[in-house]
Amino acid sequence: MNLADAFADQAASCSRMGSPFMGQLLSILAKNWPVDSALGRKFAAFEGDIGPAGHSLPLRIAGGLHALVLSNAAPELAKVYPPHTVSDAALGEAVLDALDTHTAFLLDWTDSVPQTNEVRRSAALIAGALVAVDAFDLPICLSELGASGGLNLMWDHYALEIEGERFGPNVPAVLFTPEWEGPLPPHRNPMIAERAGVDLNPLDPARGDHLLRMTAYLWPDQPERLNMTRAAASVATTRPVQGDAIEWLGPRLARAPQGHLHLIQHTVAWQYFPASAQAHGRALIEAAGAQASANRPLAWLSMETDGDTTAKIGAALKLRLWPGDITLDLGRADFHGRWIKWNHVN
Repeated sequence: MNLADAFADQAASCSRMGSPFMGQLLSILAKNWPVDSALGRKFAAFEGDIGPAGHSLPLRIAGGLHALVLSNAAPELAKVYPPHTVSDAALGEAVLDALDTHTAFLLDWTDSVPQTNEVRRSAALIAGALVAVDAFDLPICLSELGASGGLNLMWDHYALEIEGERFGPNVPAVLFTPEWEGPLPPHRNPMIAERAGVDLNPLDPARGDHLLRMTAYLWPDQPERLNMTRAAASVATTRPVQGDAIEWLGPRLARAPQGHLHLIQHTVAWQYFPASAQAHGRALIEAAGAQASANRPLAWLSMETDGDTTAKIGAALKLRLWPGDITLDLGRADFHGRWIKWNHVN
C-alpha cells in the first residue's frame, strides 16, 4: 500500500466510524501530501504496513495536527477545525500551511505510534472480565500490555449499561452505553486487588503534555470521546511502566499470587508487537497457563484485529482461561467501543 492509498483508506474508515471531518482531512492529504518535504521524506522511508494495522502513518499526522489545535499552537488551523465546517479548499490550505510551519513539531510527534487510549474499549473489557470472574471467583491481579496512559486499567471505576441493566459501580467515573447485540454478560462483582501496565512510551494523564497526546488522537468532531477521556483521566491512579511488554510480562507471570485470578488484557496493541515478540508472548502465556491451578488461574483477554480492520467488522473479543486452556469467542467490538456484538452465553 502506498501512502496516498493509506490516507484514502483511513479516510473511508474514519467516515464509516462517524467522523466526517477525519474523512475530509485525510482525503485532502491523500491528494495533496507534500512528498518533497521533510515530512514527506520521513514517511516515504517507512517499510512494511503503513496503514491502520501497522505503522498508522495517517493517524500519526492527523494526531499531530489535532495537537497543534488543542494546544493553541496553530490558531489559523483551529479556525478550520470543528466545530467549524469549511470547504475542502479552505481546510487544505490551512493544513498544508501547518505542515510547513510546524514541521519540526510534527517530525517529532510522528516518531511514536498512535496512543488513543480509547476508554470506551473498557466496555468490552468489563464484559470480558465478568466472564473470567464467573469462571474463577477470585480477586484479580490485572496486567495490561500496551497500556498507554493506563485509562483502561481502571475499568472497575467505570460502568457498562445495557438495556437498563448496569454492570459496575452506581456512581461511575464514566458510563458506557454501547449498542449491544446478543445476550447479557454475567452479573458478577469483580474486585481488582492489584493492577499494573506496561508501554514502550507510557503516558501520565496527570501531566498536561501527556494528556495532550492522549486527547490529540481523538477525532476533532467527536467531543464526547474527549469528555470521556478527561473523566477517566481524573481517576487514573496507576501509571504504566516503560518497557517492552513481553519482557515485562515474563517476570509478572512468574510471580502471580496464589488466591488471585491473573488477568492479562490488551486492546488494539498486539498488532504493534513484532512477530517474534508475539510468538514469545504467546509461548510465555501458554507456559504459565499450563502451570495454572484453581487457586492460581490465568485469563488472557484481548480485543484485537484479526485481519479485517474495517469499522463494520471491528475487533475480535477473545478470552482464554487456564487451567483447562479454554478459548472463548466472546464476540466483536467496534474499535472505539460504540457497539458490541456479544456471542457468549452464560
